Amino acid sequence: MLMPKKVKHRKWQKGRTKGNATSKIALNFGSFGLKALDTKWVTARQLEASRRVVSNFIKRGGKLWIRVFPDKPITTKSAEVPMGGGKGAVDHYVAVVKPGTIILELDGVAADIATEALTLAGHKLPVRTKIISK
Repeated sequence: MLMPKKVKHRKWQKGRTKGNATSKIALNFGSFGLKALDTKWVTARQLEASRRVVSNFIKRGGKLWIRVFPDKPITTKSAEVPMGGGKGAVDHYVAVVKPGTIILELDGVAADIATEALTLAGHKLPVRTKIISK
């Protein structure tokens, strides 16, 4: 799964995600893309699941680019631990996705195969998505 090799700060604060995306809003690599329509945290597991379903569907044809990277650490405290005692340990990493962000790009396959593969990938993600093309 995707996770950063090294981080400046081990634990982050939650932050607020509002507004639309200002970067990663155009197709830069492929001819087809999966664009997010909501604001959500996309975990590394969800990105890996969408990558696997696309690569299985296109059967080693074409090329896939993952445009977002899960670099935000999310912490959790173990079950039945009382309040206090500090912040929990890092559990997993997420990518902050805003409306308009291109999550996946695909190239080198026919249009009908690309749309079906990206539709299947969109079902694995927690955001509503739209398929775009050049």
